[in-house]
Amino acid sequence: MNDHRSTFPKKERLSWKRHIDLLFQKGASFVTFPLRVIYLPVEKDFSDAPVSMFVSVSKKKLKHAVNRNYIKRRVRESYRLRKHDLIQLYAGKNKKLLLAFLYLDSTKASFDKIDRAMTKGIHTLLKKTE
Repeated sequence: MNDHRSTFPKKERLSWKRHIDLLFQKGASFVTFPLRVIYLPVEKDFSDAPVSMFVSVSKKKLKHAVNRNYIKRRVRESYRLRKHDLIQLYAGKNKKLLLAFLYLDSTKASFDKIDRAMTKGIHTLLKKTE
């Protein structure tokens, strides 16, 4: 059985503009279509959570807010189910990880497609940030 809870509390959400700007200025990125993953390891005093993330869906690609919200919910759900390896990696270190997931497709993808991209993205992150 799993000994961890699959939750996504508020402290794990990246919301400070200063941190988001820093992530986009200094962070590295890669693509696992339909997601672009931007990441930046930072010092421990940045946040309480070992990993903080946010999701962005372009208004230019998906015109209707209903569709953008649908995609954001699916990406957050997929992250919530897959995040435990990342959190274990950063829990004991003096570093934290800032993450952004940008949705690149111009159509609504199924949860399976998003989940496969999330799994691949997290495995790639584990390799790049070890």
